[in-house]
Amino acid sequence: MELLNIKIIRFEKILFTTGLISILPLLANAQSEKKFIRQGNREYQKNRYSDSEISYRRAIDKNKSAPDAVFNVGDALYKQKKFEDAGKQFIENNNMNEKKEKKAASLFNLGNANLMARKLEESIDAYKKSLLLNSSNMEAKYNLAYAQDLLKQQQQQNKEKQDQNKDQNKNQEDKKNQKQDNNQQQNNNQEQKKQNQQQQQSISKEDAERLLKALANDEEKVQEKVKLAKAAKSKERTLKNW
Repeated sequence: MELLNIKIIRFEKILFTTGLISILPLLANAQSEKKFIRQGNREYQKNRYSDSEISYRRAIDKNKSAPDAVFNVGDALYKQKKFEDAGKQFIENNNMNEKKEKKAASLFNLGNANLMARKLEESIDAYKKSLLLNSSNMEAKYNLAYAQDLLKQQQQQNKEKQDQNKDQNKNQEDKKNQKQDNNQQQNNNQEQKKQNQQQQQSISKEDAERLLKALANDEEKVQEKVKLAKAAKSKERTLKNW
């Protein structure tokens, strides 16, 4: 599903409340405010969005309670890709308005700004609120479906990433356990080797003692034979003399 319709609604004119204005400075401010909004509109239409933002803000300086100027600042910011700042303007405009159609428009544009800022849950919430006030807005319906689809994809990707992280953690844990087992096995082998060497050394010592004893016995036997041989030889010489 592709996003085809992100529609930015902009108010071209300031709507004045009916009633008598008896104070001339207030009338002058209203005329000045209107002048800056018209100037901002001309700049907006020429794609000079930064300049239009400045003009709309000048209109707000003249009249702090000018909801349409606040709304148009949001549009100018949106066109400059300042989506989060634009969203704040639409929220402010929504709070300033009482009429359903204008609140619906500000919420719709808020949904658009949040969508472009990848704030999907906030975007969905804004579209739903806008549709409650204006159920005939097909762009809002389409963008709502698009945002919901994106959110599902995001949640699925997050789930897959979490599963992948779990698998990686499990593999790392398995490798850690295997390493510990290998280290333990090596320690056991070294200990066994040490015991074998000690045992071999002990046996070799016993064998050496037996060998020494055997050599001592053999030497005694040899000495005894030598003595006997000398005695026999001496006896033989004695017989010959006789």
